Amino acid sequence: MAKVRSMFREVLLKQGQLSVEDVTTMVMCKPKLLPLKSLTLAKLENMQQAAQDTVRQQEMAEKENGK
Repeated sequence: MAKVRSMFREVLLKQGQLSVEDVTTMVMCKPKLLPLKSLTLAKLENMQQAAQDTVRQQEMAEKENGK
């Protein structure tokens, strides 16, 4: 089996204290693409647009019948 060489070397203390430092660093990851509009919001907007169109058509029909 091939021996893998690491960039870290193991150090075993014979006496004294062992301390560990954790340094938080930024980690780059793939961007997550989120939809600009949720599916529910798009459906609600379509329903609202359809209702507005229906009201406009009814108003135009009333104007034509009123003349």
